[in-house]
Amino acid sequence: MENFNTSFGEGFILVGFSDWPQLELILFIYISIFYSLTLFGNTTIIILSRLYPRLHTPMYFFLCHLSFLDFCYTTSTVPQLLINLSGLDRTISYGGCVAQLFIVLALGSIESMLLVVMAFDRYAAVCRPLHYTTIMHPLLCLTLAIAAWVGGLMNSLIQTSLMMAMPLCGLHYLNHFFCEMPVFLKLACEDTEGTEAKMFVARVIVVAVPAALIVGSYAHIAQAVLRIKSMAGRRKAFGTCGSHLLVVCLFYGSAMYTYLQPTGSYSESEGKFVALFYTIIIPMLNPLIYTLRNKDMKGALWKVLERGRDRE
Repeated sequence: MENFNTSFGEGFILVGFSDWPQLELILFIYISIFYSLTLFGNTTIIILSRLYPRLHTPMYFFLCHLSFLDFCYTTSTVPQLLINLSGLDRTISYGGCVAQLFIVLALGSIESMLLVVMAFDRYAAVCRPLHYTTIMHPLLCLTLAIAAWVGGLMNSLIQTSLMMAMPLCGLHYLNHFFCEMPVFLKLACEDTEGTEAKMFVARVIVVAVPAALIVGSYAHIAQAVLRIKSMAGRRKAFGTCGSHLLVVCLFYGSAMYTYLQPTGSYSESEGKFVALFYTIIIPMLNPLIYTLRNKDMKGALWKVLERGRDRE
């Protein structure tokens, strides 16, 4: 077999959805719309969170980071997908592919860790309400956010380095619309079990461990909520956590499907459609989930709309 590392200068051809030509125009239209909504929604959350003093709280501080991550995550893959779907260019250089792999892994890892931090924030709000402002001090919030970013970048650097060290064999085709780890692993030569095992452990640490920590946080939150006697109090407590819990289920469900199954059982065709879900649909839904289910965010949004009407 050809050792691809000796000729990586030729780059890759991203197959994308060219094996379903009848879907390409439909996907191009819908993805363009969803991408525009994603950029608008996440930018709106960031601006509102910075403009309104009522939103200067730990929850919205972390939500700003989440929106920025979703903005960057979508932008790292979707423009290339739209070019691919238009049939203009399906190629990507080896360096560009490695850079995209690093960026996607980094942003996904950071988001995974940030969701744990947000779960801790919800735990403090529900289980320690009297000490919440003391616990979630601005310095601690900043430290937790930096830790999520540094941890995600380090995880991506480790996994990308391991991937680059693996000999790649076979054709120059990637059966995907961007350079993703499971598809890269499909090109690896057969003598890489040790490296793949290390990479799998790294993926477990960044996906399964945070998910377990979040489950633990919500178990304590559920116990605290059940101790509240009034239904109004329970609804308020659940309301503060509902948006985050929904985002967690969407994110970790798709992440576990993609990154925690054996390479041999990974379906490239199914993987492409799952990837559409977590690179486009979830980043588009996150702003909707947080604005529609959140009274403060809705209030800030209505104020902006009312100001716009008054100017007219």
